[in-house]
Amino acid sequence: MITEKVRQWQGLLQKLVTGFFAVGAMLCLLATVLWRDRIPLDEILLSPAPLATRETPVTVTWFGVTTLLFDDGETQLLIDGFVSRPTLADILLDRPVNNDAAKINYFLNEYEINRLAAIIPAHSHFDHAMDIAAIANRSSASILGSESSAHIGRGAGVPPDQIVVVADGADYTFGEFSVRFIATGHAPVGWRGAVPLPGAIESPLRMPAPVSAFREGGSYAIVVSHPSGSALVLGSAGLQPGKLDNLQVDTVFLGVGMIEGLGQAYIQDYWKYAVTATGAKTVVPVHFDDYTQPFGNISLAPKVLDDFSVTARVLQDSRKRWDADTQLFMPAFAVPMPLTVRAAPET
Repeated sequence: MITEKVRQWQGLLQKLVTGFFAVGAMLCLLATVLWRDRIPLDEILLSPAPLATRETPVTVTWFGVTTLLFDDGETQLLIDGFVSRPTLADILLDRPVNNDAAKINYFLNEYEINRLAAIIPAHSHFDHAMDIAAIANRSSASILGSESSAHIGRGAGVPPDQIVVVADGADYTFGEFSVRFIATGHAPVGWRGAVPLPGAIESPLRMPAPVSAFREGGSYAIVVSHPSGSALVLGSAGLQPGKLDNLQVDTVFLGVGMIEGLGQAYIQDYWKYAVTATGAKTVVPVHFDDYTQPFGNISLAPKVLDDFSVTARVLQDSRKRWDADTQLFMPAFAVPMPLTVRAAPET
């Protein structure tokens, strides 16, 4: 009798285990299908950004996510610094990751980043600030940002005189460039409308470290001005109505990561906040690419996470509705474009 009950329990346990693995396999298959469901980049119907020429006084080069290099031939400024790319498994499992020295050296050498005066993270999440200290240690460039960004530099041994904790509204000068910091919020693109990885980095951050150690630490809109033109860089897509009303710029580099999930009304308000209010005549979306891909591999995020085709369509509609004389361009990886674009508007 006891043996028969044991057999019954064994049979039930085998069925439960088999069912568990079957469900797990189905979920893995579904996750794989959803992860691979991406819009091809060439299906985003935005005009390519114009190419810089030898006569272009200031160029801006996009290196994925929101890493941008401003260069006037004498001075270089780097917005963000994200060259090392943790894998999806690193992020999901929150495994300690380190700066990729080979990739960082390649980045600096291949693109002749040898006149770097400042490294300016929009905030301190890993996809913006992971490599700022490693780059600072390979140059004499200063890190300018929040106290959290400063702790990234301190943890890597960046000399104190290369670390500047900025103030809201403060201006800093590098050659003919002027940089202003405007405190803004981060878009609520996390779970249930939260800011991802909120809070601050409260002590020097030493590598290797998990990506969860890179807390937001406060977000900034960054205004880069030059006698040849001006640009607003928004890496966080946060909204603080009225904050930019007294600002006039030529170009907006518009961070759009994950905002498709916030709805059409949010994207429209974001356009009016960043573009209509500033009178910008050129808009270049950034932070639309999948940051788990290796440096230089540009692809859109899975549709289930962020459908950039929807965001691009709303941006186009917003341009036509409120700013028909503004141009909307798609950047290309590592291809310099002019800071100020004089081409005719799109039709």
